[in-house]
Amino acid sequence: MNSKLNVLARPAFRDRQKKPYNALLYSALAELGVTVEEFGKRKILRGGVDVWHVHWPDSLIEIDNPISAWLTAREYCALFRVARHRGIKIIWTIHDLVPHDVVYPYLELPFWDNFIRRVDGVIALTRTGFEMARERYTCLREVPSFVIPHGHLRQAYPRTVSRDEARRVLGIPSSEFLITFFGQLRPYKNVPRLIKAFREFDDPAVHLFVCGRLSKRIDVGNDILMAAEGDPRVHLVLRYIEAEEIQIYLTAADLVVLPYAEILNSGSAILGLSFDRPILVPGMGALPELRQSVGKEWVQTYQGDIDARTLKEAVAWVKSCHRARKAPLHEFEWKPIGEQTLAAYQAIVRSRAAYSDNP
Repeated sequence: MNSKLNVLARPAFRDRQKKPYNALLYSALAELGVTVEEFGKRKILRGGVDVWHVHWPDSLIEIDNPISAWLTAREYCALFRVARHRGIKIIWTIHDLVPHDVVYPYLELPFWDNFIRRVDGVIALTRTGFEMARERYTCLREVPSFVIPHGHLRQAYPRTVSRDEARRVLGIPSSEFLITFFGQLRPYKNVPRLIKAFREFDDPAVHLFVCGRLSKRIDVGNDILMAAEGDPRVHLVLRYIEAEEIQIYLTAADLVVLPYAEILNSGSAILGLSFDRPILVPGMGALPELRQSVGKEWVQTYQGDIDARTLKEAVAWVKSCHRARKAPLHEFEWKPIGEQTLAAYQAIVRSRAAYSDNP
């Protein structure tokens, strides 16, 4: 089989600033001769498609109105069956084991399970994610499965300012220590707890920046504001961060902290490392595997909930640990990731469907 495959993805290229992973992946595939289009329901009905590549199945029905969400879920379930009968292979990249920020559990959780029973093949970003997914969803043991890493994001955003220049923009002295949280602010990100732990770490020469837009589904803004109130060392940037601004907040940082209450994979962790910043993350999901891949000089893990002692030890670790100027991300280059993904597509397209058409 040659590389002339036709792929639908959502998103593919249109959301490259918010989800650069997708655009970088499909750009690598396009260089190998794969035709990638933005997903459209009519394109499934039209046919002429080999692969329907889904990343976050819950995002298909993230609609505020429960009746509209229910109707959309039914529509997608019908499209899954149409794809099956047209020979279009449904491939799921496992970013998460369960949906986050569930608003309609009676609808969203059954839809997630329904989708998983209908996939023809899966791509896991880590060996840990692969094993956890097959343990949780036994039906995945019957379909072709591949482990292909999340690529780095070094080319995704501008990198034109120095640490000192970024510090001047933010008004933070170069001699003081800066901890940064970066990412969409959602309940499972555990940001109010991070702020509480930081405030208990009483060092006037350490600052915390919390950067990212608030979730549209479950608002944590009040919790964050209340946690930060009265401490001038806590700086809140609660909005969407434009692509050209990202370098300011990450280049200025001495340490990126991601205090998740639950997690499998983390694009924000990859982003922090792509800006050559050491990261502090919980030792859960696939994050210990990331530490093994990149090295203990770049990834520090902790157990339990984050607290002041954990932050204090992480600051000491950053200051005392010798590390190279750039994080070793050679395992996360996009050219081999594109080649591995193409090989996975080809194997799945050749395979026989294993799921049932039953709802």
